[in-house]
Amino acid sequence: MFRRQDPRFREEANALLCQVRTDRHGEVIRVRLSKTSEMSLQGSNYFVRKSLVGPKTLDNATLEVTMTRSHKVTNATVDGGRLLAARDWE
Repeated sequence: MFRRQDPRFREEANALLCQVRTDRHGEVIRVRLSKTSEMSLQGSNYFVRKSLVGPKTLDNATLEVTMTRSHKVTNATVDGGRLLAARDWE
């Protein structure tokens, strides 16, 4: 089955990119998820949990992403913020 990438993520050769806006101060944090070193295999999918800290306001958020073996995002949640659609990135 072919699946399109989640519109909140962009693919690079060895990474997935996304941006998170924090709930507390609205700071935008740019996130890079390495396809080679940050993803753990869980059953037939990959999973990554990443703690984020805003460089300006020190806001905290936690990003959790589940994806297929072909790195297509199937589920993404943020505690302490929200994912921005790639078309809205700064």
